[in-house]
Amino acid sequence: MKQALASVRDGSADIVIGTHKLLQKDVKFKDLGLLIVDEEQRFGVSHKERLKEISSNIDVLTLSATPIPRTLNMALSGLRDMSSLEEPPSGRHPVQTYVLEHDWSVIADAIRREVSRGGQVYYLHNRVETIDRCAARIAKLVEGVSVATAHGKLSEDALNAVMDRVISGDIRVLVCTTIIETGIDIPNVNTLIIEDADRLGLAQLHQIRGRVGRSSRHAFAYFTFRQGKVLSDVASKRLSAIREYAEFNSGFRIAMRDLEIRGAGNLLGAEQSGHMMSVGYDMYLKLLEEAVLEQKGEKTLKRAECSADLSVEANIPDSYISSAEQRMDLYRRIALIRGEEDADDLTDELIDRFGDPPRSVNTLIHVALMRGEAAEAGISEITQKSGRIYFRLTDFDMQLISALYAMKEYSGRLKVEAGSDPRVSLKLKGGDVISEAVKFIRDYRSGTQ
Repeated sequence: MKQALASVRDGSADIVIGTHKLLQKDVKFKDLGLLIVDEEQRFGVSHKERLKEISSNIDVLTLSATPIPRTLNMALSGLRDMSSLEEPPSGRHPVQTYVLEHDWSVIADAIRREVSRGGQVYYLHNRVETIDRCAARIAKLVEGVSVATAHGKLSEDALNAVMDRVISGDIRVLVCTTIIETGIDIPNVNTLIIEDADRLGLAQLHQIRGRVGRSSRHAFAYFTFRQGKVLSDVASKRLSAIREYAEFNSGFRIAMRDLEIRGAGNLLGAEQSGHMMSVGYDMYLKLLEEAVLEQKGEKTLKRAECSADLSVEANIPDSYISSAEQRMDLYRRIALIRGEEDADDLTDELIDRFGDPPRSVNTLIHVALMRGEAAEAGISEITQKSGRIYFRLTDFDMQLISALYAMKEYSGRLKVEAGSDPRVSLKLKGGDVISEAVKFIRDYRSGTQ
């Protein structure tokens, strides 16, 4: 260790790979140029403050499958640059995930199924005091299957010996604590069972799930909680999220859900999570973005908005999504749609989580798309009344409107209402009101460009 630290201080080592030990104040770098932090979510606030001291004038790259809320918030608000890796490893399959009450018969079947195909199992029991008793019960439950334990209180030699036996395949079921969360890569272990999953954090659950499915075999994860236990609201949200987001590249979505559940955290203080519900998260991000731009000496970008009041059925019915909280969250997200890509992503998510959306939900998404296009075209308000659609224009240009008058499509249908707040109205043909509105918006927009 002393020799390694000496090479850090004198600069004789070009690349230094280390643990938290490198963050101690007595460790001095001669000429540090690049800092790479892997598994960033495992570093606490004090560690991050030390990293700031070390990296004030160097380039820093942090890596994480599930960044903590505060770090993600920094990236979303422009305080940090962010990129996301979308390409999964070749030949991998998503881990099939189940959330259920703990049932020993189901657990036994899952273990036997994995062992019968030559695989191995992680059984996570996160209490060292009772872990040996749990292992004995599993050994009795599935007789003839080798079972061992691994936890942080084992000596280094004993822990290495157990893991060597797991790697060689001598141990079929490893009963362990969260010690397996990172750094473990055993492709033959493809079933994961977690006791009291409701006690673990969302990012932690995702990290642990990543210990299986590391080969071309299909993998399974069982997140269990005690029978008859009434889950807290936060725990229920976490388990719902881990079940919903099981596909590849779900880490970012899980981190976003964690951000919604826990809050964005304090950028200047020690809290890595915290609530800002007094203003709402979207308003919070907007205010934060404006503050960041002001500190940078840049002008705040004013985003155009358009309201729409149309005689169409556009809502999320209770029969489609029963939870009022989930409906409100989706109303908010649909209102933020600004393009086809946003709409497609949200529609795919709705299908995955709740099934094919009914017509009223699709209409709601189309209205959101229309509002986005209208805002970009300089239209601030769209209303429908007595067989006509009214468009309120931010910058009224009579020459541009005259060009639309000349188009055969709008002959006898357009009407200008002059005054201090001029509007243009379009007589409906009797078809789909949204389609007719979108066509006018696009024709008007093509003239403004």
